[in-house]
Amino acid sequence: MFGLKDEEYKADFCLVSRRVLSPGDHRIFTFHFLLGADWKLCCRRLGMDRGSFYHAVYRIQERLGRYYREVRPYPLFPVDEYFHGARQPGGNGPLFRLEQGTQLGRRLRFPIKKAA
Repeated sequence: MFGLKDEEYKADFCLVSRRVLSPGDHRIFTFHFLLGADWKLCCRRLGMDRGSFYHAVYRIQERLGRYYREVRPYPLFPVDEYFHGARQPGGNGPLFRLEQGTQLGRRLRFPIKKAA
C-alpha cells in the first residue's frame, strides 16, 4: 500500500480544526498557529486587545487538544500512534500513553513548528 501520511495528517489536522472551532476562533487559529503570526500582528489584524486574544488562544488550545486526542478512528495525538498505529506492550511504543478514564492536568500543545 502506498500512502501520503504526512499530507493526510496535515489535511486531517486542518479539517478537524475547521470542524471544531467557530469561524472567529478558526481565524485566530489560522493566523497564530498555522501562519505563525505573533500576538501583536494578530491583535491588529483581528481588532482585539491582548487579553482577549490570549483568552481565545487558551480556549482554542484546550478545545483542540482534547478533540485531537479523542477523534476516532485515528486520534491525531500522540503523533506516533497516528503514523504507526498502537504498538505492542514491550515494544518501542510511544513516549507516554494515557490509560482510559485518566485526565491530563495540563493542556496539550499543538504539533506544529513555528517559522524561525
